[in-house]
Amino acid sequence: MIRVFLCEDEFVVREGIKNNINWTDNGYEFVGEASDGELALPLIRKLEPDIVITDIKMPFMDGLELSRMIRKEFPFIEIVILSGYEEFDYAKQAISIGVAQYLTKPISGDDLLRELDFLREKIVKSKEERALKEQFKKEMEENESRERSELFRCLVSGTYSVTELLQKAEKLSIDLSALWYNIVLLFTKSDHHEIEEYSGSSVTIDERINEIVKDNGCIIFDRDLEGRAVLVMGDSEEELATRQEMLIARIEEVFADYAHVRYCGGIGRAVNRLSKLNESYEEAGCALANRFFVSESGFFKAGKMSRQEGVSDVKLDMTSIDAKRIDKSNVQKFLKFGNHDEIPFYVSEFVNSVGEDAFNSYIFRQYIAMDVYFAVSSFLEELAGKKKDDIIKEVTKESLESADSVAAYISSVISDAVRFRDSVATNRYKDIVDEAVKYIEENFDDENLSLNQLASHVNVSPNHLSTIFSQQTGQTFIKYLTEFRMDKAREMLKCTSMRSSEISEAVGYKDPHYFSYMFKKTVGMTPTNYRGGAGGDEDEG
Repeated sequence: MIRVFLCEDEFVVREGIKNNINWTDNGYEFVGEASDGELALPLIRKLEPDIVITDIKMPFMDGLELSRMIRKEFPFIEIVILSGYEEFDYAKQAISIGVAQYLTKPISGDDLLRELDFLREKIVKSKEERALKEQFKKEMEENESRERSELFRCLVSGTYSVTELLQKAEKLSIDLSALWYNIVLLFTKSDHHEIEEYSGSSVTIDERINEIVKDNGCIIFDRDLEGRAVLVMGDSEEELATRQEMLIARIEEVFADYAHVRYCGGIGRAVNRLSKLNESYEEAGCALANRFFVSESGFFKAGKMSRQEGVSDVKLDMTSIDAKRIDKSNVQKFLKFGNHDEIPFYVSEFVNSVGEDAFNSYIFRQYIAMDVYFAVSSFLEELAGKKKDDIIKEVTKESLESADSVAAYISSVISDAVRFRDSVATNRYKDIVDEAVKYIEENFDDENLSLNQLASHVNVSPNHLSTIFSQQTGQTFIKYLTEFRMDKAREMLKCTSMRSSEISEAVGYKDPHYFSYMFKKTVGMTPTNYRGGAGGDEDEG
């Protein structure tokens, strides 16, 4: 129904308009009244009618001032002015404000109703357009984060031409024009949780970091459970460095307010070509791998240790080895919390930073390979009771020939273990999505149900939930929620005598016209037509 509010200071006129029109039978709902604009405005804010009928001359706040306030706050509300004055100046002011109708008093109920009917089609069409825009906006918000993540993967893959990258960025309204680029990777976790939680503090941190990134002219990308990536740009290497330092300093200020949140940042190497961004990313990835070797928070750069190869055995200087780097617990830490894409970075940082001469020693190479082997075996047995030989390769003579062969072996066994871990974790994702679906089924009538709200409930980031929800259900969150609501609406239309406006509210749509539009868009017919004539005289609103 079209909702009508009346503002008129003359009691007799107000009562006459209110009582001499059969509002309901004509498809309208009389939702409220007031004797002047000052009293009307808070009621209009609360009730949000479709049409406001107001007298032009009233005490405290007249009809023209009320109309200005309404147009400013609620541009979709149609305004009908009633006036005992025919002066052109009043009409001119009303037109400039955007009033839909300017009617002179006295006016009969039938004449007023006829004028309101002229507005009905405009209001319904406007609601349908807003409904379409709102649905499109929700779908785009859900898709945009994934599309931005995909753009980032393209940027750092090293397989796309600059033209292709610029075209992909342009579709997302992202400007990549600069002379220098660098990547800063950021990973956070709460105490006792290596996987990033979507909690109240993480929401606030995200918002503050997003604002900082925007203020510094940088671009941020969500990398699901891998954290976030910031693309820093500048017109000179010096400008980029200054911007990067400022960015990091301000981010560290944010985390200073959240002692329970550990963070680790990986700083890449500045490059002067967009096509070389993969090099910056590799450096940043190696730097971020420090989170598996250290317990403190901070921003890191990749290790730069050099080494010689091809020596069968030399005397090993133990003082050159960073014992923290070769601790078996660090390997198991990566196996538990690292991602497959991070393996090259982790192994590179591991190999390059244990010590300058360590890998020249055959004994050390053998020790490292066996240590990793036993760490992986222990992890797999703890994870699923699997025998190590079923999944990973044993250490061979060939794998010990050089530093590179040991690194390749370490990468291989860790990769096999992480791949198996992820296959086991698929069940965890299913549990998360099952919980999300259950929450939707129990709260679909909540008008404000959103991806962020759902993500908070299942305790993962919205972007990650969106990704795994689509993988598990074959639908986006918005599409799934809409279809579920429409299924419930169809059930109510066939099995109850509820009006469309009541069903609309029962399935989570405050605006009956929005509901009617979405029902027709989804089902292919109006709610009344779907009901098959059981309520044929019922208005769709």
